[in-house]
Amino acid sequence: MSSALEREHREIDEGIEAFVAGLAEGGEDTTPLKRALEGLRRHIYLEEEFLFPPLREAGMMAPIFVMLREHGGLWQAMDRLDAEIGKGVAADAVREQCTELLNLLEQHNSKEEPIIYPQADAVLTPEATDHLQKFLASGRIPEGWVCRRANA
Repeated sequence: MSSALEREHREIDEGIEAFVAGLAEGGEDTTPLKRALEGLRRHIYLEEEFLFPPLREAGMMAPIFVMLREHGGLWQAMDRLDAEIGKGVAADAVREQCTELLNLLEQHNSKEEPIIYPQADAVLTPEATDHLQKFLASGRIPEGWVCRRANA
């Protein structure tokens, strides 16, 4: 399970990085960035709805609290980036916000991958793992869903 979640982390980072590289070359195609932001929102949803509850029940209260708080910061950064893109692709401002988001992701993932994901592999029941794998394959975030700490 952890390898699939880590792969999503890399795909999200690569989408943001591809967009920033395009900006550096004078491009304005926001498709890689929008795909990455959509993927990150979906990833946060699956963690908060499928992964974190059983880990919290297994006693990982403090690490899950930290992850939820960081999800809120990531969500706010994505909202700011969406607002900036809505004004048009002003390369400097958008690039700065993309860099900020990538830095937040690096800090978050550097804790999540070695601490949370190995526990997921150990704690999740076969049924929970199956449910999570099905969502990874084809699940969609419900319309209007926002992470628990988006406004904190």
